[in-house]
Amino acid sequence: MKLSQALIPSVDLVCHSLLLVSTLSGVFAAATADNNNNQRMTKCKVKRKDSPGVLIAQNPSPVNPPTHNLAPSSSETTTVLPTSTQIVNGNQTSSITRLPPFDYQTRKVRGVNLGGWFLMEPWITPSMFEKTGNAGIVDEYTFGQYQDHGYASSLLHQHWATWYTEQDFIDIASVGLNHVRLPISYWSVPIAQDTSPYITGAWPYILQALDWANAHGLYVILDLHGAPGSQNGFDNSGQRTGQPNWAYDQAFLDRTLAVLEVIAREVGDKVAVIELLNEIAGFRDPAWADAARRFWQAGYDRVRTAGGNEVKIMMGDAFLGVHNWDGYLKSGQGVMMDLHVYQIFSNDELRRSWDDHINFMCGRVSEFTSYSANNLWLVMGEWSNAITDCAKYLNGRGIGARWDGSYNPGGEVLGSCYGMTGSYSTFSEEYKAFMRRYWEAQVSVAEKVNGWVYWTWKAENADDWSYQKGVEAGYIPKNPDDRLYPNICG
Repeated sequence: MKLSQALIPSVDLVCHSLLLVSTLSGVFAAATADNNNNQRMTKCKVKRKDSPGVLIAQNPSPVNPPTHNLAPSSSETTTVLPTSTQIVNGNQTSSITRLPPFDYQTRKVRGVNLGGWFLMEPWITPSMFEKTGNAGIVDEYTFGQYQDHGYASSLLHQHWATWYTEQDFIDIASVGLNHVRLPISYWSVPIAQDTSPYITGAWPYILQALDWANAHGLYVILDLHGAPGSQNGFDNSGQRTGQPNWAYDQAFLDRTLAVLEVIAREVGDKVAVIELLNEIAGFRDPAWADAARRFWQAGYDRVRTAGGNEVKIMMGDAFLGVHNWDGYLKSGQGVMMDLHVYQIFSNDELRRSWDDHINFMCGRVSEFTSYSANNLWLVMGEWSNAITDCAKYLNGRGIGARWDGSYNPGGEVLGSCYGMTGSYSTFSEEYKAFMRRYWEAQVSVAEKVNGWVYWTWKAENADDWSYQKGVEAGYIPKNPDDRLYPNICG
């Protein structure tokens, strides 16, 4: 949808995006960008206003992490970045080996996001939040804040060890995909810093994920998905808040770049792409848009210095539209643009007929191709088959859906959520046939440029979002080359 920047301060809407900036104020060049007052917003959510309570629970049985590099305690604070030897557990190091370089110029990215693993989202794994018994726990920030630390840590170690396993990587490769996008949080990266109340300790599991991906021929886009101060105020940044501060506090920006430096130095030669930060909230006000523009350059420089020239670097459009970035970083080496496309986070989008959804997507071909031909590689890094916002907690834990009117009781009702999300056993044959057409339309457009990464491989109870379940049910093909509608977009 399109939303004027002038309206944003007067409403509780915050559009699902993420930002990242620089670690040294001196690195920021004085660059300015015109702000488009009618920016394309691809995901919108609202902030929940209820006040959280507190739950203290007993510790479950501990889970032993993989024997990989361990992060320092979150209670440690320092401005000195750790060396490899400082973050290695004993003499154990990662056995990751890099795959041969992927040719992004001639091959298409075909991938899935591994959502909800190293940065939880309530709609992907609702059970992780519901088992707390505390309605005030709505994100990873409150997950650590309103529970006993040891108990919360044990739950997360269990989650990290089980939500994805090596079998998932085998299955992903078996359906013809060549990339995984792995969202991680700043508090999971082994740099000594105060991350309270977030729970640290995921780094060994992240390294194991890289091992599994490389072992099964999958290239990794390592995506920094959550930054200090929250870059968008949504639960997918780690903290759901109506007042994200990342762009306003230089200390947050400095810490974010320091995290990127560690990522680039430690695993820059083990991944195909480092995504500097997910979904920058450029729509919030001109300061955020300007911070995004200054950050991308600073982040690019930092990763190139620490990680060398082989790893590719990904930036995002900050919800300003790709053509707002014409010419930007065009002279950079190995840079690509990440664009996220959803048609469900406003009533105007939800009112579209099934054919309208497909036609809207097909209508973006020229936008995609003209940008890519004259600027950077363009990858559609998030999208799905969902045409409603019905998935439980999709708009935030405790928030309903626009589709059935539970988002704004007494407002417009577009339909029932039954048979639109949840288990595909409730989906009609007509609905599944449409989802196959919709999948092919989106893939067709994305492959006019450099490819796509579907969100997400799996979710506990939202099969309209799950690539895994889509393949199982037949509305996503087992081989992306198999097309029933090869000319769907002409």
